[in-house]
Amino acid sequence: MRTALTIAFIIVCVLLSVVVLMQEGKENGLTGTLTGSADTYWSKNKGHSKDAVIKKVTVVLAVLFFVLAMALSSKWVA
Repeated sequence: MRTALTIAFIIVCVLLSVVVLMQEGKENGLTGTLTGSADTYWSKNKGHSKDAVIKKVTVVLAVLFFVLAMALSSKWVA
């Protein structure tokens, strides 16, 4: 059981690293708020973009990471 959890944990760690590196940075910052570039078509439809899917996958992988880490640290896993 511990071996299977460890293998799953390693796979989740690698996938989480890749997905986090695939995310785009937040370049707008203060300039975007002053110039009003945040009100574009792209910013209004972020829920349907590739970036939104990557963020959802990141959340799922992060939850799996913590659940597997807690399971591996418990003394009941044989």
